[in-house]
Amino acid sequence: MISKYSHLIDLNDYPLSWWNKIIELGHDIKIHPQRYTHACDGKIMATLFYEPSTRTQMSFQSAMIRLGGSIIGFDNPATSSVSKGESLKDTTKIVSNYADILIVRHPQPGAAKAAALTADCPVINAGDGGHLHPTQTLTDLLTLHEEKGRLDNLNIGLCGDLVNGRTVHSLCKALSSYSGNTFVLISTPQLKLPSYVKDIITASGSNFTEVSSLDEVINDLDMLYMTRIQRERFASEEEYLAQKDTYVLDAKKMSRARKDMIVMHPMPIVDEIAVDIDNDSRAVYFKQAKYGMYVRMALIMTMLERDKPTQLLKGTTEHNCVCTNPNCITNAEYYLPKSFYGSGDTVECEYCDERILLEH
Repeated sequence: MISKYSHLIDLNDYPLSWWNKIIELGHDIKIHPQRYTHACDGKIMATLFYEPSTRTQMSFQSAMIRLGGSIIGFDNPATSSVSKGESLKDTTKIVSNYADILIVRHPQPGAAKAAALTADCPVINAGDGGHLHPTQTLTDLLTLHEEKGRLDNLNIGLCGDLVNGRTVHSLCKALSSYSGNTFVLISTPQLKLPSYVKDIITASGSNFTEVSSLDEVINDLDMLYMTRIQRERFASEEEYLAQKDTYVLDAKKMSRARKDMIVMHPMPIVDEIAVDIDNDSRAVYFKQAKYGMYVRMALIMTMLERDKPTQLLKGTTEHNCVCTNPNCITNAEYYLPKSFYGSGDTVECEYCDERILLEH
């Protein structure tokens, strides 16, 4: 299914040259912000945030205002017609009548793609459950570009909740596209990186190792990407409490790290980074949040100017096949066409990338 608009749902829908263009534009905006103060005069951006957000929502809003545009939207579905049972399709269809571009944050994987199917303007995925977060990935890439001077030949440590961390999934997929990068995946067995992401790393020719101890690998890293254990993704409080304090970055651990290693975090930070680390020059997560505004300014401009249609569904529509991921948007918005890709006995849902074993 091809939309007549350009959307950003998954960063991997675009070539590396496109990512680099966004990063270069974000860098130029950072250096010369005055050049872009009227780039979006007369344009309206709508933010549809179905779950809480501080940095992503406010950086998008600040980005549009700094470009000369205006903003509408909601940050709590309880204050919109969603609370009355309105479908994602109808909300998206209505709001896209009022805006030139939609920013969608939703707790269910595949929701941004579902919204783009019927939106009458470009859609940007601002995070869909534990699945993807492409604008955070672009933020991370710009941060690495500015702080390390390169995006290749890096030894990248990712620590914490790797199973639910959409930022981690997107970043692994992105950085595996640059040559010479290696990944050190630091987690408990319960929080390991999903198989489909590891398959993407392997297919790219990159290498990864899985370890359970941060102490034993921190001195080898160029960048450490810390993540919080995401309470909202656990089925019970007991399961969350069993994992929450497993990884804490403190001064003792940082003393083992290289002088040029940087620490990144998509935020919010709960208790996985000690407060005194904030004063360490290697901690760049507050700067990272500001880089996010620049990269979203670049992205808004690019998506509004781009007129190349996006192919949203490339797989096969299977009317009798249901995604086995209970959180997938297709199991909440039943009107959506069920689309899967792959062949043989195993296919993947085109909305959430869940692997499904076909029954014969």
